[in-house]
Amino acid sequence: MDLMEYQAKTLFAKHGVAVTEGVVVETAEAAKAAAEEIGGVTVIKAQVKAGGRGKAGGVKLAKTADEAFEHASNILGMEIKGLTVNRVLVTPATPPEEEYYFSFLLDRSNRQYLCIASV
Repeated sequence: MDLMEYQAKTLFAKHGVAVTEGVVVETAEAAKAAAEEIGGVTVIKAQVKAGGRGKAGGVKLAKTADEAFEHASNILGMEIKGLTVNRVLVTPATPPEEEYYFSFLLDRSNRQYLCIASV
């Protein structure tokens, strides 16, 4: 299964996992409106199926709704690892209490699933 961040959050929330709320938008104007609705500091995140979005400039902190508009304008249409950004996730900026990274892979040679995790 290959999901974008907002799709994974929806799936997690459906199964009772706590996630930060967010709004997926396709225009800078909608990003500004979402930031105004959320209030406070927000994060504008490119939604593409690729790692390294932050390093590529696809994740930006917006202190105001006008900054959210500016960041979304710059992120929408950019390419990250050959993928064009067509939507962004606008979410409240909340510092993580803890971070864990998981990857589930299919090990075809052993006909098993493999989980890689790091703290």
